[in-house]
Amino acid sequence: MDLLGDWWTPLVLREAFYGIRRFDDFQRELGIARNTLTNRLRRLVDEGLLEKRLYQSEPRRYDYVLTEKGSDFFGVLAAMSRWGDRWLAGEEGPPVTFHHDACGRDSHAEVVCAACGKPMRAENTSMRMGPGYPQRLRSRSDAQRRFSTA
Repeated sequence: MDLLGDWWTPLVLREAFYGIRRFDDFQRELGIARNTLTNRLRRLVDEGLLEKRLYQSEPRRYDYVLTEKGSDFFGVLAAMSRWGDRWLAGEEGPPVTFHHDACGRDSHAEVVCAACGKPMRAENTSMRMGPGYPQRLRSRSDAQRRFSTA
């Protein structure tokens, strides 16, 4: 959440999924201040979600291209869009639809279990400490309470 904890970062990534690659195009599409955009693009490059590719040497100008890590963010944006479509869209319907090219149909994001394929919802899913949970935090009372299976 530290990486995505601001308004602009998901919007910059969304524009990258729409095919925007150049600084001026991001700036024009989003109406974002140049210094703010510079900071967000730098952060996304530093975190490995975007990659800079030189397309002009004088002056030096770059395309910002989604990496594999950045492309993997698509599911997050799709899930956010699904929530917005359900709770914020007007009577006319969702502002953007997702067309699944593989089957030729319009659809929406659905979080499903990778093992059984059934939908994962808050009422049928629990969170547990994973193997990467910090050892130093495992015995804290708040962690024990949070991950208790009782």
